[in-house]
Amino acid sequence: MRNRLGLFLMLIVVYGISSLLFTGIINGQQQGEKERARQALEADAGSQNFDPHDFTGIWEMIRLDHTLGTVPPPLTPAGLAAMKGRIGDTPGVPREIVQIARQPNSYIKIAGNGVRSNAPWLQCNPQGFPRLMNDDEPFEFITTKDKVLQVFQWEHRIRYLWTDGRKLPSGQNLEDLGPAWYGHSVANWEGNTLVVNTVGMDDRAWLDSVGHPKSFHARIEERWRMIDSKTLEVQESLYDPEYYTAPYVGAKKTLKKLPDSATTFSGWKGLMGGITESICAPMNESKYHDEFHQNEN
Repeated sequence: MRNRLGLFLMLIVVYGISSLLFTGIINGQQQGEKERARQALEADAGSQNFDPHDFTGIWEMIRLDHTLGTVPPPLTPAGLAAMKGRIGDTPGVPREIVQIARQPNSYIKIAGNGVRSNAPWLQCNPQGFPRLMNDDEPFEFITTKDKVLQVFQWEHRIRYLWTDGRKLPSGQNLEDLGPAWYGHSVANWEGNTLVVNTVGMDDRAWLDSVGHPKSFHARIEERWRMIDSKTLEVQESLYDPEYYTAPYVGAKKTLKKLPDSATTFSGWKGLMGGITESICAPMNESKYHDEFHQNEN
């Protein structure tokens, strides 16, 4: 997510090398510093001495990509209808998708040339799943005996991945539960891979920054595995025959564990210890929206 309203002073330290973790609306020089920090983080290799079932820590994606990372399959007529009128938010969109948006009569519309995005989060609505998880903002994994928690700095959001053996909601049970911004998720281990399935997502929340849709009856599968003590990999796949003509298989994405120095501000350590609460409050919405867009065009 683009840095907003003085958001996230980006502190990324590689064994005492330097330190920046997402600060306010960035200009050219700050963008270069941010990219160098990303490169340093990416180069920070971990050891092979780790518990592959322990994801404990604060993690962050190392690439700016607010999509599933691949070009989606063709949409169904219902999918095209669901996407109609959406104007995408441009940061974090792969070049291949931007090229599709620039084609004449493309079904993808993105902000620019004086046209603003109407992405729901720009009006202080929840980003929803998986859009929030595909943000380039830090989140924390916390493991308990019956669930894995994902705690997101942005929105102060908690996501529950149940590992207590419950079944994924389906049929009338799912209809009774109804839609949720972050869906209903169950997880299980397949060897050293944590497999998470999520259903019942609110179809008002966009799948990605450009506005691809997902239906209430869609299912998203995540496959998480540790590469080394400081590196996680995840791949997401969307199964939504109502809106897509084929499964939408995403790219494998890499996350890096942040050192304590990257989440310590004024002596206060932790995911929520930054210079902002990362909450879009409606009473601040007007200023938030205007400042967020000041460098859009």
